[in-house]
Amino acid sequence: MMLQGHFIDTLLNPIYRDTSFMLYAIWSYFRGITAPTFFTISGLIFTFLLLKAKVKGEQKLRIRKGIIRGLFLIFVGYLIRIPVLQWLSGSFDTYFLVIDVLQCIGFSLILIIGLYVLSAKKIRIFSIMSLFVGILIFTTDPLYREASFTNLPLFLSNYISKTNGSIFTILPWFGYFSFGAFLATLFHRNLNREGFKIKMIIGFIGTGILLIFFSSFILCEIAKLTHIKLFLDAASFNYLFTRLGNVFLYFAFFYGFEKQLKTPLILKIGQKTLSIYVIHFIIIYGSFTGIGLKLIGKTLTPIQAVFGALTFITCVCFISFYYAKTNAFVYNNLRNFYHKRKAK
Repeated sequence: MMLQGHFIDTLLNPIYRDTSFMLYAIWSYFRGITAPTFFTISGLIFTFLLLKAKVKGEQKLRIRKGIIRGLFLIFVGYLIRIPVLQWLSGSFDTYFLVIDVLQCIGFSLILIIGLYVLSAKKIRIFSIMSLFVGILIFTTDPLYREASFTNLPLFLSNYISKTNGSIFTILPWFGYFSFGAFLATLFHRNLNREGFKIKMIIGFIGTGILLIFFSSFILCEIAKLTHIKLFLDAASFNYLFTRLGNVFLYFAFFYGFEKQLKTPLILKIGQKTLSIYVIHFIIIYGSFTGIGLKLIGKTLTPIQAVFGALTFITCVCFISFYYAKTNAFVYNNLRNFYHKRKAK
């Protein structure tokens, strides 16, 4: 979804971007679910592994790995936006400081660890806190949606404001991460219980439908009861809870067909998401050099865009497999060299 979404959005001719055309409207809608799914599943997976490590007595190691991983993602997020050729020519600007998905995911990892430590590492308390934080972030969206935070240093304000070009900011995207963490606590407590899977699938479908079709109504009713205008404002532009509902329907589908979808190829692709993200970013947006597919401009017809996207997905996945092997080879040799030097 991410690969084809970025490819088509970057290269499709504007004359075909007409939401009255059903296929484009469907594509556009589903493209909007990609990032919420990405953040929610990231929160679910990381937190589930953290809770699993707690049972094994490896909690400290998992927390340390999580912090390092978070910092690494933040570093890579900045790295792939550095315009090396532009800097070498003596031209500098602050655009490379904008926040994208990697920095947001990395910072979210660190925040969820902080929330876990703040809950005294009690799973039930952490579960309630994660759910509360997610609801709070989504409900208060009208308060920070257009805020600029000009009093903060640019480096920090980019994490919470889109004024300077940031694509993904902690608010509201950490909300999806928090909901993912909450789901992880449910899986952790109940995964091995009889009938859990079918109950969870029904829960995903029911909650998803409720959020998509009735979350705005519920917010309006809360506004009437409490006389708090914030709930009414949240209901008037309620994309966050609606998208979360879509994510839950996704989860229901993939969890329901888990066995059928666990093919080696899909699992392998799922293990290479960071490599795939970095490679696709370089090819489309021209990291470091500024030379990428975006230079073609928005010129493709729908047929060209579809076949181009399929080719792009295939090429990026193939490169990521090759890159991962090469990366492992280099890493293993560097590690062996380090141990040999240390032994001497």
